[in-house]
Amino acid sequence: MAVDYTVIVVYLAGMLAMGWWGMRRARSKSEFLVAGRRLGPAMYSGTMAAIVLGGASTIGGVGLGYQYGLSGAWMVFTIGLGLLALSVFFSARIARLKVYTVSEMLDLRYGGRAGVISGVVMWAYTLMLAVTSTIAYATIFDVLFDMNRTVAIILGGSIVVAYSTLGGMWSITLTDMVQFVVKTIGVLLLLLPIAVVKAGGFSEMKAKLPTEYFDPLGIGGETIFTYVLIYTFGMLIGQDIWQRVFTARSDTTAKWGGTVAGTYCLAYALAGAVIGTAAKVLYPNLANADDAFATIVKDELPVGVRGLVLAAALAAVMSTSSGALIACATVANNDIWSRLRGRTAEGERDEVQGNRVFILVMGIAVIATAIALNNVVEALTVAYNLLVGGLLVPILGGLLWKRGTAQGALASVAVGGLAVIGLMAGYGILANEPVYYGLLASLAAYVAVSLATPATDTAVLAAWRERLAGREVPEPVPAPR
Repeated sequence: MAVDYTVIVVYLAGMLAMGWWGMRRARSKSEFLVAGRRLGPAMYSGTMAAIVLGGASTIGGVGLGYQYGLSGAWMVFTIGLGLLALSVFFSARIARLKVYTVSEMLDLRYGGRAGVISGVVMWAYTLMLAVTSTIAYATIFDVLFDMNRTVAIILGGSIVVAYSTLGGMWSITLTDMVQFVVKTIGVLLLLLPIAVVKAGGFSEMKAKLPTEYFDPLGIGGETIFTYVLIYTFGMLIGQDIWQRVFTARSDTTAKWGGTVAGTYCLAYALAGAVIGTAAKVLYPNLANADDAFATIVKDELPVGVRGLVLAAALAAVMSTSSGALIACATVANNDIWSRLRGRTAEGERDEVQGNRVFILVMGIAVIATAIALNNVVEALTVAYNLLVGGLLVPILGGLLWKRGTAQGALASVAVGGLAVIGLMAGYGILANEPVYYGLLASLAAYVAVSLATPATDTAVLAAWRERLAGREVPEPVPAPR
């Protein structure tokens, strides 16, 4: 294992070094939060794929393959579909807005009255996303070093917090590109073919497993529909995803670079399901399906290769964790704290330092919450239910329906969010009904209140159309409080 340990240690040291290098680039708010809006197609595609394909997509995707066969690809597949939909239909317009957060977009569209409430919902989502990613360090470091859970979370979380705090989005972008390469080599080019060969090839896999393991819809139609509702639509509106769109140097880069990343996600989804199916042949009686990834890596891969594949799993977790962390800190500072203080402007250098402090504070909060929390699935479900139930309708409504009003948006956020919380209390956190009915309640409130209130001021809509067309390029000034 000495070679494997060396690979992991070198990888982690490289992440910290890139954080230090990124600190030299991040000298303005734009550089720190959105990499100066200068990413070209190759780097944009790599970093976008890295952030959406986290530990749940890698370890969880293999686990679903172990449990359901090829249809286990649907969770990650719907993430890819969401990224494709975002890229093809919305990303160009989003990039042209030149904002930093989703709440700023809502303020521009509705006239500056939706920011704090939507910011709180988005902050809760990004916080729980960062927490669930951080918890995954415990699984990986346990396989690597037989490490205590708390120590593993502190170690992995501290590395992410360190390079994110130092260089902001530049550090995260550089590390994500490395992580994208490591994941591609480790999972797609090494683990996938080795797992299939070790399982005896596809013919042997089909002979040893039930036929439903090779049914594309074997996981169930209701489950697939829920994945679409939560993950596909979640990709359209998450701050962590939008903040990457804001890094594109042009709307063309955002559209086509995102399309490449979405297509990559579809391939990654199928690879994880196949690896899990092969693991089912090799280890038919695992107590926990999510142990399939670690088990096949530990037992079937040669020295050195094992270290690289485990580094790929670590890369998957780190990319999502760092992306969620900077999104959480950006929302906390720009959409909540600054608005509550009534601050309208500050020096550029102070803004960099302020956002750096918020990343550090949010990072400590994420690590502490991850240590205290046990049920990752429930935390992630709460996060996505709140995101989709509370924010999907006012965001997409603002982009697609000019009759939507600020009052309708606020009602939609409040009714949808409260409905989801109440329904989760009644049906259970993991039930499908909360997001179904919460989304319907949010839509009904948005349409009814928008039609019952005066239309959005024509000057606000005119300014909004100018921004969507890319004809107003200065950085946004915070909306009046």
